Amino acid sequence: MSRRTLTDRQWAIIAPLVPGKEGDRGRTGADNRLFLDAILWLARGASPWRDLPPELGNWRTVHSRFRRWTIAGVWESLFKALSTDPDFEYVIFDGEA
Repeated sequence: MSRRTLTDRQWAIIAPLVPGKEGDRGRTGADNRLFLDAILWLARGASPWRDLPPELGNWRTVHSRFRRWTIAGVWESLFKALSTDPDFEYVIFDGEA
């Protein structure tokens, strides 16, 4: 899968906030951006974990990491960071009533 879910601008905003990046204590995350793309892919289609395409990672690994981030409050901090500049380009309104 060559198309990214996150734009480079969005990734630049949240990259410093994710755990497991270079310079953090402990283990470095394999590919935080790919992991976030996997989570967004699942959320966009309301797909079950087992339907995750292999190109986005092993579903069990992605699920385990998702759960760790949930317990650690990582998702809340990411949502707060992104909510300062929401991107609603995909929403189309029809002006006719």
